[in-house]
Amino acid sequence: MFFCIYLERLIMKIIKFFSAFFLSVVLVSFMGCASTQTKESTGGYIDDSVITTKVKAAIFNEPTLKSTEINVETFKGVVQLSGFVNSQADINRAVEVTRKVEGVRSVKNDMRLK
Repeated sequence: MFFCIYLERLIMKIIKFFSAFFLSVVLVSFMGCASTQTKESTGGYIDDSVITTKVKAAIFNEPTLKSTEINVETFKGVVQLSGFVNSQADINRAVEVTRKVEGVRSVKNDMRLK
């Protein structure tokens, strides 16, 4: 009888320990997914990837622009355009097309003329 009570208490302690351990692991995991000024959260990274894809598609669908000459990177909704283009009009058009894409918060223009 005494052994059963001891065993039951031991099992309860083990269950409490593993519950606390599991909760700690879950909390640390969520903290690891949080964003900082220089690091994005997982969800933010996926959102930025979608924005980048939409911007690249919009530039590709613009007949006056050569999409292979324009590089697109996104961080927290801020799109950076870089590369070498033929004219100032191409730069202006790329920025204009980019601003119209849903999810773009701002555009950083680092494109240069050839």
